[in-house]
Order: sequence, then structure tokens, then C-alpha cells
Amino acid sequence: MKKMKKIYPLLLFLFFHSYFCFSQQPNDNDDQRIEVIKKAYVADELKLSPQEAEKFWPVYNNYQNEIRQARKENPNDEVAYEKKVVEIKQRYQGNFKKVLGNNGQRLNKVYTTDRKFRDMMRNELQKRQQQRQQQNFQQKPNQQRQPPKNMRNGNGNGQNKKIHNKSNNGGSGKPKTHHRF
Repeated sequence: MKKMKKIYPLLLFLFFHSYFCFSQQPNDNDDQRIEVIKKAYVADELKLSPQEAEKFWPVYNNYQNEIRQARKENPNDEVAYEKKVVEIKQRYQGNFKKVLGNNGQRLNKVYTTDRKFRDMMRNELQKRQQQRQQQNFQQKPNQQRQPPKNMRNGNGNGQNKKIHNKSNNGGSGKPKTHHRF
């Protein structure tokens, strides 16, 4: 029984430690939620009917997979990646035309909607990072900053001493000003 009492807190610690460590990293649930949000956003922007949606999503998913594959193939060559993306967009334009009709604005909206969604996600991420930084800043106690070492008086406490030479300025306590002519 005593062994169990010693092991139980250890198991709890390990469980919660791993839970909090892994909760900080993105996981598959986050990716799935983003995909659901993206699908809803794209469907709304394109005003897809149920019949169009049934035909659209398989084509769109293949298109997205090819874009991802192009990124994997060209991780360090932005020009090659962009060139490949243009080729993919041109090739899929006909596929999207079959699903969405010959409306040029609607076809173009497939690509602009993708970009808008990425921009929205990037902005949201930046906003959350800024909020997290502000929270971290507010949680830290206000620490007084020390002046640079060259501004210190040598004792390391950051207070500067004014040194007045009373013998050169008549004992007034003010530094004497020298003029050059």
C-alpha cells in the first residue's frame, strides 16, 4: 500500500507534465479544425451549391495536394516553387471550369480565396503571438534596467556621481566652463 502512495503522485506528475508539454505544440486536431474552417470559408466565398460542392472538393483537394508536393520538392528554391504553382494553377483552371462554369470571376476567386485565407491565418497567428508576448511581459515583475557599463560610476549600482572640482571654479560647486577663441 505504501508503494502505491509513492507511485501515484509520480504517475500524476508524469501524466500532467506530458499533457502540458504536448499542449503547446500543434497537433492533428488543430490541422483538422483549420481544414474545416477553410472548407467553410471557401464554400461561402465561392457560393457553392450542394451539387457543385460535391464535384468541387475532390478537385480542390487534389489541387491542394499538388501545391503541398511542390513545396516539399522545392523547399529552398522559391522561384522553382512559384513556377510550379503557376503550372498547377493553369492545369487546374480547366478542372475548376468544369465544376464552377465558365464564369471567369468565380474561377479566379478559387485562387484569391486561397490567398485571403492564408493571409487571415497568418494575421491571426501574429495577433495571438503578440497577445502571448504581452501576457508574458505583464506577468514578469517590473525590473529596473541598469544603464550601460560605461555610464556607471564603477560600483555597479548604476548611479552616476557628479564630480565637481571646487578649487577650479571658485568653490561654487558648479563646473567651470572653458571657452576657446
